[in-house]
Amino acid sequence: MSQMQEPLEPRVRRTTTDDVYEKLHEEIVSLKVLPGTKLSESEVGRRFGVSRQPVRKAFTRLGNEELLLIRPQKATQVRGFSMERIAHARFVRLSVELEVVRCACESWSRENQAILEENLNRQRQAKEAGDMPRFHALDYEFHRLICELSGKPLAFEAVQGCKQKVDRLCMLGLARDQEAAAVLADHRDLADCIGSGDLDKARHTIRRHLTRLDATIELIHETHPDYFE
Repeated sequence: MSQMQEPLEPRVRRTTTDDVYEKLHEEIVSLKVLPGTKLSESEVGRRFGVSRQPVRKAFTRLGNEELLLIRPQKATQVRGFSMERIAHARFVRLSVELEVVRCACESWSRENQAILEENLNRQRQAKEAGDMPRFHALDYEFHRLICELSGKPLAFEAVQGCKQKVDRLCMLGLARDQEAAAVLADHRDLADCIGSGDLDKARHTIRRHLTRLDATIELIHETHPDYFE
């Protein structure tokens, strides 16, 4: 009698739209394509070797994420920064992460700490190698792990949505080595606070961590006002 096999996980079928979206998203977030840049479906389609339909769908997704400004009968533009949207996103993210940290301090385990330590080691390696895109991705993973390991995996959807609204500013900040070092130090402190169950210090660290970007925002607003709406 043949041995029963475990059912295979359904494969998520990637589409041309997914490919175009991810390439454009990376270009916009990394500031290879600057705020205010005009994009056309036909030009992007030619560049990626695809038809206009997947480009149009990718544009719509990026518009929903407030990375593109799509106006009927007018050119699509890479959206500028909005101080109002940035402030709102950071307020929501702070509220969510403060509560997630409370849950983490109440339920943390040695196994959870070991998982977080592995992420921190990879962050350190990425920083030392000067690989800021990799460091940025591991930053996302760090906050996702805290949500998941504290039993609040869906909370990361809110955190991620807020982070995406300031991703481009984050990349400008991480271009400075001392900024990446400060972010890593915050992550290290937060992991230690959660591991020891010190909620007050953990919340203080979260507040400090989320205000790191203030100086970068002010500097960019002064030196590149055209990046803002």
